[in-house]
Amino acid sequence: MRRLRRLLPLVGLSAILLVACDAAPGPTPGPTLTASQAGQSTSAGLAEVKTYLVDKATRLDAEVDPLRTAADAYYKLAQAADFDYAKLWNTQREQTSKAVVDARAAWESASPEYERMEGIVAGVPSLAQYDVILDAGASGAEGGESVVPFDLTLPDGRVLARPGNLFGVVESTLWGTFADFAVPDVAADYDGDGKVGFGETLPDANVLKSAAEAMDKYTGDLLKDAQAWEPTAAEAFGALVANVPTVGDFFGSWKASRFVLGDASQQRDFAVISRLSDIVDNVSSWQAIYGGLSPMAQSVDTATDAQITEGLTNLKAFVAGLFAQEQDGKRFTPEEADGLSAQAEDRATAIVGQISQVAAQLKIDIQE
Repeated sequence: MRRLRRLLPLVGLSAILLVACDAAPGPTPGPTLTASQAGQSTSAGLAEVKTYLVDKATRLDAEVDPLRTAADAYYKLAQAADFDYAKLWNTQREQTSKAVVDARAAWESASPEYERMEGIVAGVPSLAQYDVILDAGASGAEGGESVVPFDLTLPDGRVLARPGNLFGVVESTLWGTFADFAVPDVAADYDGDGKVGFGETLPDANVLKSAAEAMDKYTGDLLKDAQAWEPTAAEAFGALVANVPTVGDFFGSWKASRFVLGDASQQRDFAVISRLSDIVDNVSSWQAIYGGLSPMAQSVDTATDAQITEGLTNLKAFVAGLFAQEQDGKRFTPEEADGLSAQAEDRATAIVGQISQVAAQLKIDIQE
């Protein structure tokens, strides 16, 4: 599976509220907005959240087009070689390399685009299925509560039952991190350095073509449903309370990835883009959501509103700083990852408590 997290059950919301109310100061007197003004501003703010989502969904849908094009080009090359991949590499090396490299570049552009809206998609009931399908769902073999609801029927007639989420299927096919989706015994020295490094393998053309087509379909469906979505304050608060605590799960998958364990990692996903980068992008979506709620929060508690805004900003900066170190060549140890995860979780817990406190003051019922 691409994402090892699950959305936080909201049955613990009352406990969070109790902690928040005990620890936080009371509402600040003299709100900056009247209730009427807050209602009008919140309506406009939620419209901005929808605009943010539709913009990201539009970009994602566009990013998948070159992925499908490259997957089709690779498939046609493999088909012309009768799916003899050794022959394909030996006789069509330049064209084959270009198709695979183009597909990888498209995936690397599309994945962050989704992460920047995941906090909304995963937290809104009418859209959450797309998070399972595209980015969070497990395979049937893995099982659990979030197995993907689709099969992939390949051009050669094979059926991959519940193969896992599509970003994960495409990643593990393109970089060969899952043997079932890669071509055995054919090394592909893409960079020409005479060595076989990470990802220097050929993808199964049938799997890649089918997965890219499925991504094209579902990203298009997501865009349509995003355009039809009419956001409510209850949904927005619920999305935040459900998603902000998943910081710890992001860190858990980072700890098990190549970015921490190197070649010892057994994880088939998260091998190309660091989960630290994914966290930064997810926090961007949380900030977009809270931006739409902030006027309403200000009407009951300006101090807590400021704390939430600052908390999200600081959480993003904290993780971005770690990612910058990683980009500069630092390899964090598993022990360091545990400590950093605890710090991030503490920040997230405080933010969720504050968000839940404001929701309670506004008498907004956050549904599971």
